[in-house]
Amino acid sequence: MHGNLRRSDRYRKVPKIASPTLNAPETLESPHKGQRGVRRLFNAFFYSLSGLRIAFNHESAFRQEIAIAVVLIPLACFVPVGAAERVLLIGSVLLLLIVELLNSSVEAAIDRIGFDTHRLSKRAKDLGSAAVFLTLTLLATTWCLIAGPTLSTLLRSAGLAS
Repeated sequence: MHGNLRRSDRYRKVPKIASPTLNAPETLESPHKGQRGVRRLFNAFFYSLSGLRIAFNHESAFRQEIAIAVVLIPLACFVPVGAAERVLLIGSVLLLLIVELLNSSVEAAIDRIGFDTHRLSKRAKDLGSAAVFLTLTLLATTWCLIAGPTLSTLLRSAGLAS
């Protein structure tokens, strides 16, 4: 490996090249990240409420999923299942809302860049849509397996199902 180099050349120190990413100051974050402690938690709470309000006002899919949550979460509280099953029922609904919020944020960021069709923009939006679809599949599976038999029995005893 070092056959062609003299001994003194092999151990010569190579000058380091300055890299802008390595030498960048660590203060290149948003100036809004300066809050700490209780004040940061207070601000984060109101930013979260603002995000929920924005999603509700601007995202029809989020409004549809809120309608699903308004029905399913109270239903999960009354279905006669154990605590773990109840957590799974409610958690699957909340997970759907979380994934929809993330999908909407990806779409908003892509739309900010531009409305022209680009293969990477399409890929990002399609991946977000796929995540929502898989979460809906998880929700339906969870509800069918956990609440389905119980609800079916209740409907049959009430004479509402055949």
